[in-house]
Amino acid sequence: MDIFSKEKRSEVMKKIKGKNTKPEMILRSHLFKQGYRFRLHQKNLPGKPDIVLKKFKTAIFVHGCFWHFHADCREGRIPSTNSKFWKEKLERNISKDKRDIKSLQEAGWQVLVVWECEIEKQIDNILVKIKKSLKVTNPQ
Repeated sequence: MDIFSKEKRSEVMKKIKGKNTKPEMILRSHLFKQGYRFRLHQKNLPGKPDIVLKKFKTAIFVHGCFWHFHADCREGRIPSTNSKFWKEKLERNISKDKRDIKSLQEAGWQVLVVWECEIEKQIDNILVKIKKSLKVTNPQ
């Protein structure tokens, strides 16, 4: 049972942003403080990655656990209300994510996916993971 009326739920869902989300802003802030320079939401790349490090030919997607159906997270679940709709919607999101990642990799890009819950709980681990992957692709 939803705690909101249909109208209120609709209003709440309309306010959810697709870019410049809080997890995205946190990760961008940390990367910038560590000296990384990047572009945002590059329209010319498949899936318009949230963060693009051209120098390292790396695209980073910051995925919301609910919207991208994070399997290892309590937020990554299908709501009990209108389950059929949400299952189909989230499956479409997952298949689009896979298609975009594959296209980027085929074009020679390294792709990293960072989950919202990881940013909230383990930002230092995420930064180490990103740094290691950048060193692997572009040793200096």
